[in-house]
Amino acid sequence: MEYRVLGRTGLKVSQIGLGCEGFIDKSEEEVKAFVTRAEELGINFIDLYSPNPILRSCLGNAIKHTREKWILEAHLSTIWKNEQYLRTRKIEEVKIGFEDLLKRLQTDYIDIGMIHYVDAQQDFDEVFNGEIIEYAKTLKDKGKIKYIGLSSHNPIVAMKAIESGLIDVLLFSINPCYDMLPASEDIDDLWKDENYAKPLTNIDPDRQALYDMCAREGVAITVMKAFGGGDLLDEKLSPFGIAMTTHQCIHYCLTRPAVASVMAGAHTIEEMELSASYCYVSEEEKDFALVLSHVPKHSFIGNCVYCGHCAPCAKGIDIASVHKFLDLCVAQGEIPETVREHYKALKHHASECIECGSCMRNCPFQVHVIEKMKKAVEIFGY
Repeated sequence: MEYRVLGRTGLKVSQIGLGCEGFIDKSEEEVKAFVTRAEELGINFIDLYSPNPILRSCLGNAIKHTREKWILEAHLSTIWKNEQYLRTRKIEEVKIGFEDLLKRLQTDYIDIGMIHYVDAQQDFDEVFNGEIIEYAKTLKDKGKIKYIGLSSHNPIVAMKAIESGLIDVLLFSINPCYDMLPASEDIDDLWKDENYAKPLTNIDPDRQALYDMCAREGVAITVMKAFGGGDLLDEKLSPFGIAMTTHQCIHYCLTRPAVASVMAGAHTIEEMELSASYCYVSEEEKDFALVLSHVPKHSFIGNCVYCGHCAPCAKGIDIASVHKFLDLCVAQGEIPETVREHYKALKHHASECIECGSCMRNCPFQVHVIEKMKKAVEIFGY
């Protein structure tokens, strides 16, 4: 397993995390077997959005002797009523739900207290100008949560949360289909067939701006919906009409700026093992570029998606990283110190480009790499 730093929290998390929706309706023994195998695979990061009391108790029993090994991303504002999950903004329900979470998980703290599911502007205003954000800040002051997070599917609202300075971790829905769609307050827009019926081009600018902002501010992104609920893995269900593999979906997410971990949903241990095997498969098996470059109707042409197809460079330049650092600077209109240092740490720099053109011949998205190398020299100075 490989690990990444979770933004400005400094925590080191497995780049493959574990979503817990697959634990619903499983016995305590089954959940324990899941968790034991996850630990063997090197997974140390768990997202728990569900308030299902049986699930919470089963997970608590599974980790009670190894709590210090796990980094928990668990959600505020989710409650269990009438045998179903509900989101709430009633502060008393939020408090009761969180105390139940601690009790059932048999812990006295949560690493990331994730304010659950804020997509609409009105909801954002209620949460960030009201009792819920104050409660989250109080929990942080008391050490009951170490860091405050937010889950969202709307890049515009998510950027407002980042701008508040209160959010250290963002749980966001990322995959190549969703990345093409404009922001919406309606989560259902992400998978409506009609939204993919018309031609779509490149990553939506609000989504790209969100990723760049998180990288700039040190806010880590953890990923949900990497497989689009499984649709991207099925040619008949995928909006692209082309099936991607588990490894391709994960690789796409992990190449986005600021992403630290993919919270991979799994209903079986075998599915979890498949996601975890991402760390050991070949670059060819991770490669999503040839799939995306042949998507009917939709095109990433002219846009660098950091896929790495430009390699190998005759001078050893990590072209995808140069592009990523360049894009971060262009988005901000200046050179953030952290980006400058990351660029400096590269073994080879854009100024070493000999304009041989092999990278452009290799690029499935027709990116004008040589021009981007010149722009990087202009910005970084070498």
